[in-house]
Amino acid sequence: MENITFNLSQIHLYGTAFYDFLGLRKQFFVDELGWDIPHDDTVEMDQYDNPKAWYSLVLRDGEVIGGARAMSTTAKWGSHTYMLRDAVKGKLIDIPPEVLGEDIAQPDVWECTRLVMSHDVKTHAERSTCLSLIVGGLVDVAAQQGAISLMSLSPLALMRALRQLGFGAERIGEPYKNGHDGRRYAVLSMPAARGLPSVPQATHRPQPQPLHAPSVA
Repeated sequence: MENITFNLSQIHLYGTAFYDFLGLRKQFFVDELGWDIPHDDTVEMDQYDNPKAWYSLVLRDGEVIGGARAMSTTAKWGSHTYMLRDAVKGKLIDIPPEVLGEDIAQPDVWECTRLVMSHDVKTHAERSTCLSLIVGGLVDVAAQQGAISLMSLSPLALMRALRQLGFGAERIGEPYKNGHDGRRYAVLSMPAARGLPSVPQATHRPQPQPLHAPSVA
């Protein structure tokens, strides 16, 4: 497994990785969990997939098997800021405004969203490695831009998984039950730092890709 991180200005360096990540999101959040979010027959993509976002993906043998998205809590694109702040302001009907408890807009606090992992990552060891790479990539891109903490609206079980990997996750908001998938979610926060030795760095290097010709499967 290897980790790649990028923003929209760099997606051409990684072939179809970004589009494949959108497809993985559609399979999980729409097809499996039944979320009512923007999508077509192939991918899921929303208003927060904009030039303010960064991505941390995990590849295995060239295939995207996991990933997540992050942006600063000072981000703004059109009428939208970041997901939790828009929820607090009542712009997102499926997330209760009280989930965060306060209006956070600080350059040293980043929000992480759309964490997903393929079902092809089957063993506990593989899933732990994949999660560590995803979150480690988020930590790196956020910390490089001055972040000292990350937060996310996540299933409660993720807090324990993150702690087992050495990330200091804690709950900072009240849990609520999602009406689409029946799961309990809460806002989690953690330092933008690695608590355990880093997973070995990936050997992957971005390769030039044709900008107009479609990739051949």
